Amino acid sequence: MGDVVKKHEEWTSKMPRVEPFYAVKCNNDPGILQVLAALGTGFDCASKAEIEQVLAMGVDPSRIVYANPCKMRSHIKYAREENVAKMTFDNEEELLKIKEFYPDAQLIIRILPPPSKAVCNLGCKYGVHPEEALDLLKKAKQLDLNIAGVSFHVGSGCLEAEAFQNAILAARKVFDNAKLLGYNLDLLDIGGGFPGYSQPEINFNDITSTINSSINKLFPEGMGVRIIAEPGRYYAALAYTLAANVIAKRQVKPCLTEEKTQYMYDINDGVYGSFNCILYDHADIEVDYMKDFEQEETFPSSLWGPTCDGLDCILPKSQMPRLNVGDWVYFRNMGAYTLAAGSTFNGMPLPKVYHYIEDAWFERIQVFHRDSVGITRNE
Repeated sequence: MGDVVKKHEEWTSKMPRVEPFYAVKCNNDPGILQVLAALGTGFDCASKAEIEQVLAMGVDPSRIVYANPCKMRSHIKYAREENVAKMTFDNEEELLKIKEFYPDAQLIIRILPPPSKAVCNLGCKYGVHPEEALDLLKKAKQLDLNIAGVSFHVGSGCLEAEAFQNAILAARKVFDNAKLLGYNLDLLDIGGGFPGYSQPEINFNDITSTINSSINKLFPEGMGVRIIAEPGRYYAALAYTLAANVIAKRQVKPCLTEEKTQYMYDINDGVYGSFNCILYDHADIEVDYMKDFEQEETFPSSLWGPTCDGLDCILPKSQMPRLNVGDWVYFRNMGAYTLAAGSTFNGMPLPKVYHYIEDAWFERIQVFHRDSVGITRNE
């Protein structure tokens, strides 16, 4: 959990004007939520269950943005009951639902940003085209609804900093159009897409520099616009390491093009569990070992999950040392979009999570603790 605190310090120092609202969908493990709540972040929730989980920790409803443009009616009613007022929309039917069930909500119009290079592009499902946003705002005006701001999402795992610059420019145009209708918007939500660790294509410094430059130019502090974001993998990815046990092993005769013996290994987690990130998040998986195998010979190998489905393959082809049943392997960067979407298919349990934080990082939490949720720790 110390890495979560470190990331928060990095965020607040490099983007002081942008308030993080952690995307609960990325990883809803209570450990990370409690740490972030104590640090004073907000939370991006996409459902009643996520809102319930955050409120149960004592988080004030004002620190939640209901960032799902297409919501169930019962969930809108629940948000009203709990005073979770900030919520997104991108279509007329959503406005009609909100008018009926939460007419006093603080609405955020979600626009479709210009195309960008991202691991998971969300534009195929959400966001009104900026050129059509004015008509949607006119409908909101006709319904006497409160429009508070504009949001966008450049895509999960964005790989180009310029995507934020282009999206912020598009958002500013919507702000200007809204003013023509009599709306004085005061909230900009720049969404998610922030990397969990540096990659050859992109790093956090590139993104923060671009965002700071854009918001200072297009939304200067004197304009009075509050700026928030919805980071998920940025906080969660590096903080979690998955350890798995080798539960089965089989030797495979080499094919005609291979001279070495091949091995298939089964471990006690797979694509129906934590490794759903391979299917849903296009994750590249790297295996590491508890033992020191540096001087040992490697063999063509494959790594499989514990279920009976042939789809349950983690690494179809990899050079690995010779492992034995009972050996442990581990995988870094397993905090983002892993646990949250795991299932217990075939009756296979999800992994147990152990939380750890060094004294120095635990003490750093108190620096940010201002009227926020407290956190306790077992020795």
